[in-house]
Amino acid sequence: MTSRRYLLLMAAALAELAVLPLFLLAVLLNFGLGMIFLLAPSVLGVRRLAQAARRRTSQWSGVELAAPYHPEPTPPVPDYDGWYRMDRTLYKTPRMPAWNMRWKWLVNDVASWRDALWLVSDPFVTFALLIPPAVAIAYGISAPWWLHPWSAPLGLAVAVVSALTIPRAIDLHGRWTRVLLSATRRSQLEVRVRSLSRARVSAVDSQAAELRRIERDLHDGAQARLVAMGMTLGAAEELIDRDPQAAKVLLAKARDASATALAELRRLVRGIHPPVLAERGLADAVRALALDTPLDVTVTIDLPERLNQPVESAAYFAVAELLANATKHGGARNVTIDITRNGTALRITVTDDGSGGADPDKGSGLRGIERRIAAFDGVLAVSSPAGGPTMLVIDLPYAFGTQEDDKPSMPKWKVMVVVFCWATAWLPLFPQGIVAAVFKIIKVRGDDGELVRSWLLALYLPEAWQWPFIAMMIPLGLCLYILATVLPVWHSKKRWIGEATARQPWLRR
Repeated sequence: MTSRRYLLLMAAALAELAVLPLFLLAVLLNFGLGMIFLLAPSVLGVRRLAQAARRRTSQWSGVELAAPYHPEPTPPVPDYDGWYRMDRTLYKTPRMPAWNMRWKWLVNDVASWRDALWLVSDPFVTFALLIPPAVAIAYGISAPWWLHPWSAPLGLAVAVVSALTIPRAIDLHGRWTRVLLSATRRSQLEVRVRSLSRARVSAVDSQAAELRRIERDLHDGAQARLVAMGMTLGAAEELIDRDPQAAKVLLAKARDASATALAELRRLVRGIHPPVLAERGLADAVRALALDTPLDVTVTIDLPERLNQPVESAAYFAVAELLANATKHGGARNVTIDITRNGTALRITVTDDGSGGADPDKGSGLRGIERRIAAFDGVLAVSSPAGGPTMLVIDLPYAFGTQEDDKPSMPKWKVMVVVFCWATAWLPLFPQGIVAAVFKIIKVRGDDGELVRSWLLALYLPEAWQWPFIAMMIPLGLCLYILATVLPVWHSKKRWIGEATARQPWLRR
């Protein structure tokens, strides 16, 4: 497995190294000579390489790397006169506006330039991390054949230690990829804003549809009965002197019509916001709903406190819709409702023994539930195989507020690693690496004609071991500097994402 990953990373680095000159040439021709038609294909090609790196890192590390790109622009829509407008320019066909929008989408996205930075640096980082262990393994295995037999144990030890460092080098490369290619705080916030915008539009549409339903019910129900009751009272008024007995009959009919209209108004008001929900809260409202259902319902509720009124309303009507689906579509006889708190989340689980086959794409009210809870970041999970049972789980992640731990401090072991790396990285990189290589190349000699070795350890080793030692010191120093930079950035990145996802606009009331 390790060897396969090693070969894949090396092959990917070679592919990136082959693509890099073409990308740089496209950028140069775009900004230097104005050949802007070359930039979009090159940026999209780099994105494909970056997406492959994200998928590879996600599979190996188990941490999902979401793409940080802005959403692709929607196709241009013509105005009322049939022309397509792009800024202050009008076009007869949508080809040029679509091309301009796509070009700006690629160039103005910060993630495109982060991909370019990754393409430029990743091959060299990969080679710096993976080539030294392979060279050390080959050197350790071949040392007894061309040095001296006594070096066999030392060469074997070097090969074993180098082989053990390869998985660590691959893991460090994955961390490097996650830092450079994962979603930034800004992209996370933009995705969050787009999600809230869609949820807001859906909530507005749902509210408008609810108002239309209420208007239709009032017009077709209570209003029609009140009009009929008024006509009946008018007829009774005309008959009260001539035929008192007939007037009494009409008054009795008017009284029955008023009772029916009042019952319809009560049902309509209960459908808007049940009084038990406003007075007693979600727990008692769900219990009352279970009593009115012709099914055998078992309710388990563990809520330490009441929720905000909008959250309670969304949860109540979601449960009501699920019970109605179990009755109408599932043919269930027994239903279990479990409502609990899970940290800051409200979790509602509804299980029935019906025929199953519930699918949001087929309607049955599940899409309406998703739209209703989307305004609160709610998620609906459905498990309904054919033949049943059906289990539906609603999760409202911020129903009870947010976590207060906004700025968790870095663990002490990470702090110690960062301090150690910054304190020691210069030693293998410069004195024992770069400076030693310079001294060996130019062969600096003192006044007595002897080679100047100073405190350069490589120059005290046998001639055959000097260059391999220098070749190992330089990547070691680079890796220490990269590790000292990556750990704080990665820790801050997780904190930023936590802050971005923890603060919800609908909780600020």
